[in-house]
Amino acid sequence: MNHSQTLTQWLAHLETAHTGGLIDMGLERISRVKEIMNLRPTCPVIAVAGTNGKGSVCAFLSKIYREAGYKTGTLTSPHLLRFNERIALNCRPVSDRAIVESFERIEAARGDTSLTYFEFNTLAAVDIFMREQVDVMILEVGLGGRLDAVNAFDADCAVITAVDIDHQAYLGDNIEDIAFEKAGIFRKGKPAVCGHTPPPARLREHARATGAPLLLAKQDFDHSVLDSLQWSFRFAPLSGSFAPRKRHALPTPALRGSCQIRNAACALAAIECLNDRLPVDIGAIKRGLLTAENPARFQVLPGRPLTVLDVAHNPHAARALRQNLLALPFAAKRTAVFSILADKDIDGVIEAVKDQFDQWYTAPLNVPRALPLPDLNAKLAEHGVICNTSFPDIAAACRAALSDAAENDRIVVFGSFHTVAEAAAVCCPPAR
Repeated sequence: MNHSQTLTQWLAHLETAHTGGLIDMGLERISRVKEIMNLRPTCPVIAVAGTNGKGSVCAFLSKIYREAGYKTGTLTSPHLLRFNERIALNCRPVSDRAIVESFERIEAARGDTSLTYFEFNTLAAVDIFMREQVDVMILEVGLGGRLDAVNAFDADCAVITAVDIDHQAYLGDNIEDIAFEKAGIFRKGKPAVCGHTPPPARLREHARATGAPLLLAKQDFDHSVLDSLQWSFRFAPLSGSFAPRKRHALPTPALRGSCQIRNAACALAAIECLNDRLPVDIGAIKRGLLTAENPARFQVLPGRPLTVLDVAHNPHAARALRQNLLALPFAAKRTAVFSILADKDIDGVIEAVKDQFDQWYTAPLNVPRALPLPDLNAKLAEHGVICNTSFPDIAAACRAALSDAAENDRIVVFGSFHTVAEAAAVCCPPAR
């Protein structure tokens, strides 16, 4: 690879460079290069896995620790508009130059070891965070857990959010098998926070076998909603040496949606687990809850008609989207702008939300895994949904939806990160 390449050129190269493709699970390759580069974090590392909610937990952790005065390094995926979103220092994407220089160091270290796109991404994040001497690393697992690149780094605290069916080809076709894969990030003697209720049996068994103290939602920690503006958090582990704690009068999180207080509770449980190394005051928690950002997770845009962006791409996320839509004010006409990848549970997604829309605008996605437009419309028809209009791309569908909508109507763009990314240029253009 030419060392004078731009970030765009690097990313284009990485998309095809690994002979095993973009997804090639395993830790042998990344572990080998990690050791050559001597990437051994000395600050606390929090690994966050789950089918849905992990991005929100990372957002809460990052903002709360930042508000407490700590220097934070956060790895998330995928990105919406720019690759740089994946690697953030103090909640801000790092520069092209920082990423390119890190890619060059990885390239020099890897020798003849072939690395995937995400392995480069993960190594670059930890490399940059170590050079910047962050106080805490928050690493979002990309796929599963046990064989994901993030798992090459030992977590001082692991968090598992909601577990549901997704990525069946890699993780299994049932909750128990998927939970086992995600529990692969647990480490002996290091706390593991589980927000899924009830906790899957294989997850509990793996925690026991690993020797990881397991903290369960509704048992070791819990939350209660006081009213539309406040909630409280209780941390009282039944085992281990963690100090109990109660946090009262917490503000409703800035992130919209009924699931966000549950996600915030998982983040607060992790913070309590690491309190001896990274103490956090109540003021930082409140400020962090009020300023956390996680675009395209039930993101309600300002103005009229009411427009919602949501990446909901599996049945669990689609059910959460439906629940959140039910809580919104009445809309005279409800329009869906929808497209999805071919390897998702399309039937489950459509069935979960079909009663929330009066008309559907569809378009193909310009990615290899996209569901072709004729197949997409046929799937909708199978569920009794008539697609009103199809478009050449999502941007055109969004422009038409906005043009056709009246002030009291509602538009919801959903189905994939790719769907929302294409819509963002139309629905939320950059400020001038």
